[in-house]
Amino acid sequence: MSAPARIPGISVFLPSHNEEGNVERVVRSWIAECPRVADNFEVIVVDDGSRDRTGEIAERLAAEDAHVKVVRHPVNRGYGGAVISGIRAATEPYVLLCDGDGQFDPADLERLTPFVPEYDVVCGRRAHRADPLMRRINGKAWTTLVRVLLGITISDIDCGFKLFKREKIDGMELRAHGAMISTELMARVAGRKAKVKEVDVQHLPRMTGEQSGANLKVVARAFKELIALYRELRAEREGRAPGGSEQP
Repeated sequence: MSAPARIPGISVFLPSHNEEGNVERVVRSWIAECPRVADNFEVIVVDDGSRDRTGEIAERLAAEDAHVKVVRHPVNRGYGGAVISGIRAATEPYVLLCDGDGQFDPADLERLTPFVPEYDVVCGRRAHRADPLMRRINGKAWTTLVRVLLGITISDIDCGFKLFKREKIDGMELRAHGAMISTELMARVAGRKAKVKEVDVQHLPRMTGEQSGANLKVVARAFKELIALYRELRAEREGRAPGGSEQP
């Protein structure tokens, strides 16, 4: 079996909210995997205002291993807020978004790295989504909507396993604070002329903890943020400021 394609350095960040049953297992899996593909690495746990022991466990892991870093939000900012914090905390030339719920296998990073540096973004695509039927239906409908509305071409927009060249997301002004963040990220990297590749990855059943993506407030926020992003991007294409006036 050939050795995995190597990259100079990677920052893996894990948005985590009430993941005390998952965080240690997930972090240790990444500590084991990263040296296989990267010369340098860091694993960043973004504790998004958890009410359980997620932050406490993450801090212990960071004390044990200098490769682990922790970003803690005193209050819950939402998935988008956690993603934004993870991106800002990243220091290595490649940045991997991986949801902290343990539904992605760190070994699948080796499926993504062969496509860099040719591609600026390598997105995971869940070959078989291990979620309840209604969540899968909602996800498919959302992906179809954003592909039509924003012209995004990838087929699994909300897959929480994406590898970016950090230079393509550095200084990016991200506004979504909910589940819409993945859509906004991909829309904005498209605006930066990023070259994007999709690769099939595994999606594992959640072992512990609860999903929040189907929460009505989460869904309502996503639609509100989608409309705002659509209007902003349309105004940019038409040479207008988002408020409707002509840009100078």
